[in-house]
Amino acid sequence: MQIALFFVLGLLSDFSKFIETLPIALAIMLFMTILARPLSVEGLMLPFKLKRNQLNMISLAGIRGAAAIAFAIMAVNSGATFAVDVYHIVFGICVLSSLVQGSLMPPAARKWDMLDPNDTVLQTFNYYQDKAEIGFLQTRLHEGSSLVGTQVKDFNLTFDFIVAKIEREGKTIVPRGQVVLETNDTIVLGGEKHFDHSGHDLIEFTIPAGHEWANRVVKDLSLPTNTLIVMVQRSGQDVIVPLGDTQLMENDKVIMLQVEEQKAENTKGKGFLKRGKEN
Repeated sequence: MQIALFFVLGLLSDFSKFIETLPIALAIMLFMTILARPLSVEGLMLPFKLKRNQLNMISLAGIRGAAAIAFAIMAVNSGATFAVDVYHIVFGICVLSSLVQGSLMPPAARKWDMLDPNDTVLQTFNYYQDKAEIGFLQTRLHEGSSLVGTQVKDFNLTFDFIVAKIEREGKTIVPRGQVVLETNDTIVLGGEKHFDHSGHDLIEFTIPAGHEWANRVVKDLSLPTNTLIVMVQRSGQDVIVPLGDTQLMENDKVIMLQVEEQKAENTKGKGFLKRGKEN
């Protein structure tokens, strides 16, 4: 947003007027940077008892931005008469603040000991799913699971997956080999995402009221050959992984895998997909 406003402000400015008002902009910028903002920060942060280096950093980080630009544009568009060129003065303050304060931030952070050498840019699992061919799945260990009480090193994965993290009681646990799995642990698995080039194999429909699948378990359904229910989404609940004893209910959203060349043959006479789409 701030970049867009800077761009608009620059398009509407006149270079000769910008140079003409630059001394005034420089004086205001220095006053705000050296005196006005440090005093404001000192007063506002006094109850929080911050350290001197923290106060200095907050004061220096106050680069003029979107609010100043928006107010300048509003003032110009109001039609009011000004003794000075407010528009170009604000533009000059923004440019100088970005150049001077922005350039001083790295050396100032080092001088005031505000850098953590062990810190890194924090990314979430969602970031990597959006930016790379990496996918993450999660599963929760229910009571009685054969994995409860085992160590991560004994969690033999047949496929190319890795245990990326474990969530336990709202806390994240690094899945080292000696970590023991407990009931209600959420295990996050990482691996390569699948991209469906055909785009025709999955069918989705919602089970309507009175449908023959409602209130029946998956293993009792007469599914066509080479057809599989791969996912069930229930209103107000998480995605359900369909096991043999999973009971389907009305308004469940069912996602099925069905091989393209067998769709016409397998669905002939059954009509369940048609009724699902109609509802």
